[in-house]
Amino acid sequence: MVRIAGVNIPDNKRTIIALKYIYGIGKSHAARICKITNISQNIKINQLTEKKIDLLRNIILKFKVEGDLRRSINLHIKRLVDLNCYRGLRHKKGLPVRGQRTKTNAHTIKKLYKYFKK
Repeated sequence: MVRIAGVNIPDNKRTIIALKYIYGIGKSHAARICKITNISQNIKINQLTEKKIDLLRNIILKFKVEGDLRRSINLHIKRLVDLNCYRGLRHKKGLPVRGQRTKTNAHTIKKLYKYFKK
């Protein structure tokens, strides 16, 4: 297993799929990283040379991924809550933030928010 950005990447997966194991890298970012490094999207991770893996690590370091991304998202939500703006109040109450209906739906977020309050 290759370790990139603190995440164990499975060896038997294709490059574009394996990069998606890193929080903050989706399909489009993974494709862009493969294009920048001139690595085929279909080649498996265990077939890459150490030089190519180091190149991947260096490119991914430039992105905000894993802990840094999670921390910035949490700080952004905390800032909204501290401002007492509408979105902050919705976060605080555990209700949908982006205008979704709450009469019949939004039960999932209400259930999940019990765990976020801790």
